[in-house]
Amino acid sequence: MFEKLTGKITDALRFVTGKASISEKNIEDAVEAIKMALLEADVNLRVVRRFVNSTIEEAKGEKVLRSVDPGQQFIKIVHDKLVSFLGDENPASRSLKLKGPDVISVILMLGLQGSGKTTSAAKLALRLKKDGRKPLLVACDLVRPAAMEQLAVLGGQIGIPVHREEGAKDSVKVYQNAFLWAKQNLIDTIIIDTTGRLQIDEPMMQELSRLKNAANPDEMLLVADAMTGQSAADIAKTFDEKIGLTGVVLSKFDSDTRGGAALSLKTVTGKPLKFTGTGEKPEDFEPFHPERIAGRILGMGDVVSLVEKAQEVIDHKEALELQKKMEKENFTLDDWLSQIRAMKKMGSLQKMLEMIPGMQGQISEDDINKAELKQQEAILSSMTLKERSNHLIIGPPRRSRIARGSGTSVAEVARLLKKFEKMRGMMKKMAKGAKGGSIPGMPNMPPGMKWN
Repeated sequence: MFEKLTGKITDALRFVTGKASISEKNIEDAVEAIKMALLEADVNLRVVRRFVNSTIEEAKGEKVLRSVDPGQQFIKIVHDKLVSFLGDENPASRSLKLKGPDVISVILMLGLQGSGKTTSAAKLALRLKKDGRKPLLVACDLVRPAAMEQLAVLGGQIGIPVHREEGAKDSVKVYQNAFLWAKQNLIDTIIIDTTGRLQIDEPMMQELSRLKNAANPDEMLLVADAMTGQSAADIAKTFDEKIGLTGVVLSKFDSDTRGGAALSLKTVTGKPLKFTGTGEKPEDFEPFHPERIAGRILGMGDVVSLVEKAQEVIDHKEALELQKKMEKENFTLDDWLSQIRAMKKMGSLQKMLEMIPGMQGQISEDDINKAELKQQEAILSSMTLKERSNHLIIGPPRRSRIARGSGTSVAEVARLLKKFEKMRGMMKKMAKGAKGGSIPGMPNMPPGMKWN
């Protein structure tokens, strides 16, 4: 999402980095270049002005100009300003304010038609389910055709109950019936998919006000489309003024947009950005971390998020066993197949690479040979467990059978086996360097972090 912005800001920072000292002229040139980058990213003009003025004011202080490494100090100032404009570093301000398990909490999902509101409601429900809560999805969008059906399908995919009433005319009545069902079935969280329109109008606001008064929600989350740019912030401001918001969910965060929405929302609305939709899968829904996003914008990567993604799909005990195997060169083809499948669960390879410092914008989707990964998985899947456990038994007849089963050639099977032999030696060295809590094959765990 921030690829172009990252490139332009990195270029702007060259005015001040690598210099023994920097002048006010250096600072002004760098800030001017950053200003143009932000405007091209479709950041709200008022937000850009505030960012520029506060950065110049702080950067021109005596403390900065006399520091040992003024370039790095300036980058820190820009980083801190980005964090403050994206949100704040206190996670409590972005966490959901829900009641205990003995009392039903209510979340209203608001947004215009097409913003991803229904999908985000299901994604949030799945996240809360993983956190140990018992959510219920309630279909109160009685205007959009097939909205109830879409929510029912999504609920079925993630194993979460959905309350819907075909032919219903009153969303308040639907909510009240859902609340009674929730009490009888020990539900602790109700997530309401509300009505949407192509644009804000008075009938929609009146209905949302009635529903708000009836449900007395703990959270009112606006789902804003990242692809709408800074207009997402204007939509959020209108919703907040007319209905009241507790936070914002930015959908389509993985899209090829300019980033203006994310950088404008907090300043324009005063409401925290709590979650982002990062893909089409139900699990592609992440808490928003301003400091991590600021790091990615400045090309510093986001190793913490990368490690967290790995922790979701790699069991700690399995990781330690795998590390021992790698140290002793007992790593098998079956282990390799498991690693490929685990990596696929982590999501887009390009997204993962962009979380590594210095890799943002360096590798495009075209540079990633997905076909080769699929071919490797096909060849490994065509082997028997015995063959994957001991690759030395795979002679010419077995190679021919594996090639036929995977739709490849004998030469490609032989190439994979040769690559595996070479990889085992490299992994032995890598495993020794991974001691101390890191994931085999992944960057070392940041200081202060450990496996759960």
